This record gives sequence, structure tokens and C-alpha cells, in this order.
Amino acid sequence: MSDEPDETPSLDVPIGMFQDIEDIKAELLRLNTLVSALTGGDGAEPGEAPAVDAAVGVEPAEEEAADDEWQYPPFILLLDPPAYDDELRALIEWVEGVLVPGYLAEPSADARWCHLWFEHSVAIARLHAVWLAWQELTDPASCGYTGPSVWHRDHLDPALRELRGSTGPFAGCTKGEHQIEHRMPSMVPSAWSHGDDG
Repeated sequence: MSDEPDETPSLDVPIGMFQDIEDIKAELLRLNTLVSALTGGDGAEPGEAPAVDAAVGVEPAEEEAADDEWQYPPFILLLDPPAYDDELRALIEWVEGVLVPGYLAEPSADARWCHLWFEHSVAIARLHAVWLAWQELTDPASCGYTGPSVWHRDHLDPALRELRGSTGPFAGCTKGEHQIEHRMPSMVPSAWSHGDDG
């Protein structure tokens, strides 16, 4: 027996830590099983975790599905009925419930507004873009607490200037008269066209 002190470092790990790790493993296994059951399985053996891309922590099939699903934002002019109709209905509710009462004063020659704004395609496009930005920038989880300020500065104010200006889409509309189209629309860009081109 040697009189030299033992130079091996002490590895005193609290027993509770092992229990916590085992609890986390069990919860992860439970969640993986639940996801597998909800998605119809992934080919993994029972009790085996599904394949996960270690670099990003996302299942490869899940990542590919997300890429296929969101190739472009759900901008209203890119939608076909009935998706277009549903999106327009939701936009009308937001404009009439939030934007009009909160931000639009009485229309004037310098700040026009058409109560039939949803019949103006330019107004639909601009207001939809403002609404998409509002959905993202008013959620503190995704944008922090400066989101509303950014929304006002970068989205709402410029859009209202364009819509309500003397050359905007409501230029021919007054309290007593409504004009849907003030100029002939040009061809829709091919990137926005839908269906087979034959």
C-alpha cells in the first residue's frame, strides 16, 4: 500500500441529477411516441427515438415538409378561391375592426378613404401586407417589445400615405361616389399566374 495521496479527481455527482436526466429521457421518449402516433409513424422501433438531424435538431422529413409548405408567404394576390375568399374575409374583419376605428380619421381631400376599399385590388394588396406585418410584429414572442413601433414606422404609415394620397387607389372616390378601377390593369406577372399554361 502506498502513502501517496490518490490523484484521481472526485466525481461526486448528486443522485438527484441522475434522476432528473432519467426523467427527461422518459419525457422525451413519451413525446416521440406521441408524435409518431399522431403522424402515422416514422419506421422507428418501439422505444427508439426517431432519426434527428443533429446539426439543427429537426427531423429531416419534417424539415423538407416545412420547405415544401412555405415556398412564399401567403400573400393574398397569390391565393386562389376559396383560400382567397377566406383570407379576404379575415382581412376585412381586421381592417374594419382594428384599422378603421383605431387609425382612420374622417376622410378628406388630403386623406381619402373608400368604404368599399375591398373592391380596390391595390388596397387589398397593401392592406393585406400591412396585416401580415401586424400579425408578426405585435407578437412579443417573435419580435420583442419594439415590434409595434417597427410596424407603425415601416408598414402602417407608408401604406396609409400611399392609399390615402391624392394619387392613391381612392383618388376617384368621394363620399357620394365610388370608382373601382381608375386605370386599366396591366398583365399579371407570370410568376403570379396560376394553373397550367397549356
